[in-house]
Amino acid sequence: MKGCPLILFKFICFGFGSIFAAFSPLKIRLGGTLQNKVIYETQQQACTASFIKSSSEMFGFSQGCLALSRWDELNTFFREAGAEVIFGLNALNGRTIASDGSAKGAWNSSNAEALIRYTVNKNFTIFGWELGNELSGSGIGTSVAPDQYASDITNLHDIVRKTYASLGKRKKKPLVLAPGGFYDANWLTEFINKTPKNSLQVVTHHIYNLGPGDDTHLIDRILDPSYLDGGSSPFSGLQGILKSSGSSAVAWVGEAGGAYNSGHNLVTNAFVFSFWYLDQLGMASSYNTKTYCRQSLVGGNYGLLNPTTFVPNPDYYSALLWHRLMGTKVLSTSFSGTKKIRAYAHCSKKSQGITILLINLDGNTIANVHVSTENAITIQTAQQHHQNRRSEFARMAKGSKVNAHVREEYHLTAGGDDLHSQTVLLNGKVLAVNNTSGSIPSMEPVEARLSDPITIAPFSIVFAHIANVTVPACMSNS
Repeated sequence: MKGCPLILFKFICFGFGSIFAAFSPLKIRLGGTLQNKVIYETQQQACTASFIKSSSEMFGFSQGCLALSRWDELNTFFREAGAEVIFGLNALNGRTIASDGSAKGAWNSSNAEALIRYTVNKNFTIFGWELGNELSGSGIGTSVAPDQYASDITNLHDIVRKTYASLGKRKKKPLVLAPGGFYDANWLTEFINKTPKNSLQVVTHHIYNLGPGDDTHLIDRILDPSYLDGGSSPFSGLQGILKSSGSSAVAWVGEAGGAYNSGHNLVTNAFVFSFWYLDQLGMASSYNTKTYCRQSLVGGNYGLLNPTTFVPNPDYYSALLWHRLMGTKVLSTSFSGTKKIRAYAHCSKKSQGITILLINLDGNTIANVHVSTENAITIQTAQQHHQNRRSEFARMAKGSKVNAHVREEYHLTAGGDDLHSQTVLLNGKVLAVNNTSGSIPSMEPVEARLSDPITIAPFSIVFAHIANVTVPACMSNS
């Protein structure tokens, strides 16, 4: 986060009412740039300062304080929403900033320890404690050396272990996460190698690979398969480091908004962004990334919800289909044909068979896709020039039983065939929250014969659930 006050709902990792419930269980990460310098109120020392915008201060704001009354309110909300919370701690507390801009000295953990102890005493449930935000590598504003960061993580791990020890097996001990910064191979290698194997459970990194939000070429990058391919480097690189180090930690994307500085209106909050977003989810999964946190739930131009009306933006529905259909087991997938088709396949979630995600980056060509599962998932395509963007869909009736000779398809297209549209159509029907009940619309598939190819319209996205297929890797999938 660049210059945004702390303690806003800024991150969602696969959710108000039914909007949250649709993603249950969900993870929410609270944090951002200002978490590094916030002070937590304690029962011995009351809050005395709020964040004040100041150009002379690091990160553009003065130091602020999180009141315990606010912490109580937030945790009540988390509990009622059924959220699993990751909270970012003040990693710059106690450090000094050297003339070269780097942060020197050890993290003063006493204030964070008081908050953790208060949290345990109040019986609040925290899924994970994350130390720092964008202080790794060259950092944003300042940076911490990897060996010092490793020492600080060991300190945090010890605090968590001791503070939660009194609970025994009554409550699961939270995860320890770090560093929540941008991928830097040399920095991460040293940090992971110098961190005791049991002290760190999750290595988090951030992704804004499309550049600044005011760039006028964002859509060009989103629709460029070569540019999208380049986004795999952080995923593959981090997996290589974790494997070679022998660490048992897993990789998460702790924050990803695509384009930094709040994104770009009618791009990062419009239909076109689902091409980048779903491609990122598919790519991250293929490199064993366990969690992908989207920036943001509400805020900036990259929120899943409109910041004024709280109406879902297109990516909300893209994320919801992913959440419902794509299981945790990733299948090796090869694609033969145009580079403008992006293809991913998983064992289906809570159902038999597999689910395939197909993204058509071509605005002029229909792709007819054939699927083979003899060895891996092999996808071949035949193409035809697109003459008419409008497609008709035969809907599956509610309550229909699975037919062994058909598959279920979910076709996403832009409202008015406009990539900048904030309206998304599912199988030709506009997706919209019910104005009276606030409920999420029913997202029903259409049926297609298994013998027919999957037809992908120009500039569209298709999830295809094939239940009547046996893949050995999916036999134990749940």
